[in-house]
Amino acid sequence: MLPSIAFPSDYSDGGAAAMALFTVAAGILIFSAILWTTSRGRLKSPWSRRKRKHALSPQQWRSLFTPDGRLRDGGVKLLKKVRSAGIHPCIRQEVWPFLLGVYDLKSSKEERDEIRTQNRKKYERLRRRCRHLIRQSDDSITKHLTGELIQESPCPSSEEVESARESLSSDDASPDNGLLDDPSNSLLEGDDCTSTRITNADSSVLSSESSDTDSSEDEVMDGSISFGGREDDPETDLRQNPSPSEAEAQSTGHSVEDFASWRRIIRLDAIRANPEWISYSPSQATVSDIRARRSAVAVGLKDYDHLEASRIFHAARLVAILEAYALYDPEIGYCQGMSDLLSPIVSVVSEDHEAFWCFVGFMKKARHNFRLDEVGIRRQLNIVSKIIKSKDAQLYRHLEKLQAEDCFFVYRMVVVLFRRELTFEQTTCLWEVMWADQAAIRAGIGKSAWSRIRQRAPPTDDLLLYAIAASVLQRRKLIIQRYNSMDEILRECNSMAGQLDVWKLLDDAHNLVVTLHDKIETSFR
Repeated sequence: MLPSIAFPSDYSDGGAAAMALFTVAAGILIFSAILWTTSRGRLKSPWSRRKRKHALSPQQWRSLFTPDGRLRDGGVKLLKKVRSAGIHPCIRQEVWPFLLGVYDLKSSKEERDEIRTQNRKKYERLRRRCRHLIRQSDDSITKHLTGELIQESPCPSSEEVESARESLSSDDASPDNGLLDDPSNSLLEGDDCTSTRITNADSSVLSSESSDTDSSEDEVMDGSISFGGREDDPETDLRQNPSPSEAEAQSTGHSVEDFASWRRIIRLDAIRANPEWISYSPSQATVSDIRARRSAVAVGLKDYDHLEASRIFHAARLVAILEAYALYDPEIGYCQGMSDLLSPIVSVVSEDHEAFWCFVGFMKKARHNFRLDEVGIRRQLNIVSKIIKSKDAQLYRHLEKLQAEDCFFVYRMVVVLFRRELTFEQTTCLWEVMWADQAAIRAGIGKSAWSRIRQRAPPTDDLLLYAIAASVLQRRKLIIQRYNSMDEILRECNSMAGQLDVWKLLDDAHNLVVTLHDKIETSFR
């Protein structure tokens, strides 16, 4: 039997005190850990001033690839870096196709080369189809015009015919005809199917090989193309490998007149494109006047004499790509605002066929902004409204009082994705972050993987909407205290141009995603 051990009373009391102190200290540590965990979403925002890093550099970009040209770890590191700090301007042209789904994040260099070749051929078929429809439209106008002239004069001179043609082509391009402000007007007007008059001289330029674009126009402007044979028939070409939207087009039966209406608005919008991109695209900024004008003639651009060569060339590229997209996705066709979205892509991506497929990838998420039924727009405005309501009940009540709780005052921000509220550089930064989120979702990188790369907010298709809500919340005090109608709030939102800090906007958006993402998503299930 072991002898019992008696502890001095003072020692046992001290042990109890020590245990009490240990318990208190542990409690403090646990509380601190909980407090740190709940606040770390805000502190870990990749866009906060304290955490912001340098953009993805060319050296970092090259280091992400394996010897066979695959992105390491399925592109997770790439998405992390882009989401945190954007991309250095000199490598955007290489990175954007990955973010926009043109190339799979796990693809090899050999696979990407094959995709690039196939995409170029598909784009060339679309451009041939565009020219075919343009000729049909021009032939229709010529027959109609010639018939009228014959009735008026049995023997009209060639000068009279050409004068009438020029008159017809100049009427609908007038800056006073109201087309610039109301796209629905131009779509409803069917009396002049096209505003381009391609003369014999123009046709020879259009059908000959030229160096006006580096991408595909130099290969598809072959005057020997015949639309009667199966091999060169653009309609046959498109039927061989129709995209889902092209398949829809074959059932919707869009006519030559539809394309002519889209084309007319495209050319008007291309001429008015914002020149802010010029300093970010040195190759286009220094294009020669001869090359620019050849490009303009090739796509039937008009009324561009007042523009510099760089802007003419940029406008011609916009026309070529937007016409091709109108055929690729005829359900949407072309609506004003789409040129705003394409312009930064054209400025960054020098090859037309690559810019086209980047735009296609971009529009997979943005196309719903241009549906006539506006279902996509209403859904997005509803999300912005729910974010504001969940974050700031007082502001939401004020909006209800002004009958502005539907958040229609941010309509423009939704449609053109902040393009008119941010500078060119800010726009590209915001879009790159947004594209990284969407690429993560496509690649199946879920919350657990996102947490492992220390990005606290989960990837979301709706990051833009959280940024829009953040821009409104940043002005909550002004809206509550000074504005008494939705029109006043609308003017305030439209005046944000040039005044927003894109990284502060993303920082605030990050915090909204951390705290509200699950709640907002659940409400739409």
